[in-house]
Amino acid sequence: MTTTLEQFAAACRQALKADSGTPGREKVCALVRDVLHDNAFVEAHIRPGGSEREVLYEDPELGFTILAHSYEGAKISSPHDHGPTWAIYGQASGETIMTDWECLARPSESAPGKARRIRDYTLTPGMAFLYEPGVLHSPRREGSTRLLRIEGMNLDRVKRRSYVAMDSAFSPAAE
Repeated sequence: MTTTLEQFAAACRQALKADSGTPGREKVCALVRDVLHDNAFVEAHIRPGGSEREVLYEDPELGFTILAHSYEGAKISSPHDHGPTWAIYGQASGETIMTDWECLARPSESAPGKARRIRDYTLTPGMAFLYEPGVLHSPRREGSTRLLRIEGMNLDRVKRRSYVAMDSAFSPAAE
């Protein structure tokens, strides 16, 4: 049976209303993993050649946002967090090499933050990871990918500051 976007959003909402902390977010992460195995849901909402950032749903009360991301070709991002909120990355197709970073210095009004690489790991279809507020990470894609992502609040309206990788092997080609 295919999950609708409305059913998925309602299940996320229920998990976050029951517990807005890490346990609720982990339940949402499990819901993301489940829906990524629903091929009809993925094909209906995370289309190949779609937008790099498409808001599918924004909860009017809790503020969490469900997004579809479709990337064509390679792309690399600098270390970042999601400001005051959390995010869940769910891999729908392709592979994303994710890097976790240690924060050496938080950014200020006048200077970027500094980060040191901790580890790399690969997200493959069906996998989902929760990144809590302040946790630094960066995705790298060698080819086309599609993702389902949940943000604790719509990051279109959040000012975030940049980080610099203190690792000579890391040089982002694009943000």
